[in-house]
Amino acid sequence: MLSQVSRSLETISQKQVQSNLAAATSILAGLVLNRETIKKILRSDIMRESVIYQDILEEGREEGKEEGKEEKARQIALKMLSAGFPIPEIAQFTDLSPDAIEQLQSRDD
Repeated sequence: MLSQVSRSLETISQKQVQSNLAAATSILAGLVLNRETIKKILRSDIMRESVIYQDILEEGREEGKEEGKEEKARQIALKMLSAGFPIPEIAQFTDLSPDAIEQLQSRDD
């Protein structure tokens, strides 16, 4: 079935429409097929041109950046705790909640 869809996608002359449909097909196929099977059947170069694919990629990058910032804040908080800074001051400098800092403190003990 996915092979038929892939062949049909290749007949679409408008690149943007083709890319968007390929990305949507890949997303839906991912619900029932493994990644390797999808990669073998669908051309990834077409999907990369899709605005849907680009949006998903950008969302992933933003989530990664946010997770990185949060991890850095936790590392700084741990260093400040070990240096004896009070929790309210650590919260002020790291934007972590006092509860989150207390949890870090209890894990570090």
